[in-house]
Amino acid sequence: MIRYLLVLVSCVCAGIDGLSSSSHIQMMIRYLLVLVSCMCAGIDGLSEIFLDKEWEEFKQAYHKVYTPREEITRKSVWLENLNVIAKHNIEADMGHHSYRLGMNEYGDLTTEEATAMLNGVRSSDFVNGSTFIPPNNLKLPKTVDWRKEGYVTPIKNQGRCGSCWAFSDIAALEGQHCRKTGKLVALSEQNLVDCSKENLGCKGGLPTNAYTYISRNGGIDTEESYPYTGRKNKCKFQQSQVGATCKGFVQVTSGELNLQKAVASVGSISVAIDASRPSFLLYKEGVYDDDACSPLMSFIHGVVVVGYGKFQGKDYWLVKNSYGTSWGIEDYIMMSRNKDNQCGISSHALYPTV
Repeated sequence: MIRYLLVLVSCVCAGIDGLSSSSHIQMMIRYLLVLVSCMCAGIDGLSEIFLDKEWEEFKQAYHKVYTPREEITRKSVWLENLNVIAKHNIEADMGHHSYRLGMNEYGDLTTEEATAMLNGVRSSDFVNGSTFIPPNNLKLPKTVDWRKEGYVTPIKNQGRCGSCWAFSDIAALEGQHCRKTGKLVALSEQNLVDCSKENLGCKGGLPTNAYTYISRNGGIDTEESYPYTGRKNKCKFQQSQVGATCKGFVQVTSGELNLQKAVASVGSISVAIDASRPSFLLYKEGVYDDDACSPLMSFIHGVVVVGYGKFQGKDYWLVKNSYGTSWGIEDYIMMSRNKDNQCGISSHALYPTV
């Protein structure tokens, strides 16, 4: 089709040069417009075939199974998210954004659905604990990455359960336990989901309540002995399978400098952020910088800060999520640092004492 178009364009150009009659020129142009229309229709057909193939690959990659009615809705959402990704990345290529978007396993959800399903820190009324006091004469490193010190466990996935609070708390406890004992032990989020009566399992929870439960319970089981299922079940805690204990928690006073000092001197810090933006759900790479990401949050998401640094001239927080490896940079995100507490990243920061 394209070759035919090029031939006709050449003929039209030659005809315009050789024809004196305006009616002949107009006729040639009409033929050209008709063929262009046919070509566009052909491209639309090819595009539809291509998108159908991509949709099938998406379902296969993420093990999606729908009823016929569900599939119509989910594919429509997926197509809209593809449009959001394409538009944003074109703007990023033009220098308008410092990060890019990409399709992931949550691409068949609207932002509203994902926010309600995945963001499980439901309240900002955190119980007061002891307050972080930075060491005297602390010299802040330019870059911190606790993964390189062996304090961070491999990526986990909360699935379609609002248990982010458990993953955030457990990640911070894993880091503190490793720092104290020299042993990195993967701990059980499911233990918290099932057994922490102060929280609501897949319907949300508070980090302070989680650490209070672990302290009163005499510890938390290992992930190996109490694996994650992604839904609330009957409590199956076994004292003989405890992988770590917790004495309590320390809160970091709001402010990015305070958070930086805590990350540099203590280790991984549990935080709550605004994750309600479409750009967060579809984040792929680069320094996430969305001015609409609010520091004042109603539905908030629990994550853990495992470091900080600078990338392509932009300060960032290195944040471990719990959405699985299809999301972000293998489940990590570089979030804007020193941008007026964007997404509220320093507003609700704390870590466990062990």
